Amino acid sequence: MDQEVIRALTIAGSDASGGAGMAADLTTFGEYGLYGQVALTTVVTMDKETWGHHVTSLATSLVEAQFETIAAGTKPITAVKTGMLGTCDIVEQVARFLRENDFKYIVIDPVLACKGTDEVLNPETADSIRELLLPIATVATPNLLEAGVMSGLGTPTSLNEMKEAAKAIHALGTKYVVVKGGKAVEAETAIDILYDGEDFTVFSNLMIEPAHTHGAGCTFSAAITAGLALDLDIHQAVKKAKDYVTAAIEKGFQYNDFVGPLFRPAYRLDKQGRF
Repeated sequence: MDQEVIRALTIAGSDASGGAGMAADLTTFGEYGLYGQVALTTVVTMDKETWGHHVTSLATSLVEAQFETIAAGTKPITAVKTGMLGTCDIVEQVARFLRENDFKYIVIDPVLACKGTDEVLNPETADSIRELLLPIATVATPNLLEAGVMSGLGTPTSLNEMKEAAKAIHALGTKYVVVKGGKAVEAETAIDILYDGEDFTVFSNLMIEPAHTHGAGCTFSAAITAGLALDLDIHQAVKKAKDYVTAAIEKGFQYNDFVGPLFRPAYRLDKQGRF
């Protein structure tokens, strides 16, 4: 059995609602049959009256202690994903950790804002991610807001603008770029694109209404990470991730008056005939 264990790591924040962040990542890793681990960087809580977000970053000493514990495992970590990192100090710490270890796949999800907001939490952190993490990424998975910030071109509103942003991000050193458009671009379908430095692949699915999408971006990136950890080709990894997330959105639910998360076990349960 030990020979079959594949480790995957997420370096991310905790969303107390369970929709996004490490909950999305670890659940997805488990659904893909991986041994998932987390190095926690931030804790996000919400005001129960307004659903305003409060982000608290952990001390770098605590992040470092987690890295030491994770690195003490004798079985190698195949794939690493980053999510919300919180501060420039943590970004620099993560960059050192990634450079000092021989990870086969590195997926950088440059999380800059909480769900439902367009305000970048820390502009300096965005600069650090662009300079320190994107050049060492196997795959970068920005959403539209993040693609606009990382590319310097502003938030894309069309497929062509998504492609231009992907080119600019690829030029920073990232091997592959996946721009998560979802239902936000001006299109009749939910669109995401993959750029490999030469060609674009467009992935589209029908719009789902009502769309419970809280955590969709984190889940999609985690699924791509998991697919790579299983040594799927990048196109196969993105395609399976797209199908996985679509099933999860279809079976999403209303958490409260403010937000509705997707239901990540849906892809597996559907195949088992549970739905």
